[in-house]
Amino acid sequence: MNQTYQACIDACQQCATACDHCASACLQEQNVKEMARCIQLDMECSAVCKTAAQLMGLGSEHANAICQLCADICNACGDECAKHDMDHCRRCAEACRACAEECAMMVAA
Repeated sequence: MNQTYQACIDACQQCATACDHCASACLQEQNVKEMARCIQLDMECSAVCKTAAQLMGLGSEHANAICQLCADICNACGDECAKHDMDHCRRCAEACRACAEECAMMVAA
């Protein structure tokens, strides 16, 4: 595996896990309808993070493109999660922002 990508791969994997947990926890909230956008973005973010990690692991020529998309979706998910006052949303927002930062650095490199 290309060591150049390792920090970004790790951030993507951590973010995907945080997003999966957040979506699952949001589904247990009493106001689940109010959490619909958060849940949707959690699922999208998890999917793109997993794909980005996989493509970086493969050393894909498309890694930078997926990292740019990943950063964009992570920022959107992090912004949405930050609106909610639940611990799982707070942790997810932190993971999303860290992943977006790693992906942005990967694109800039």
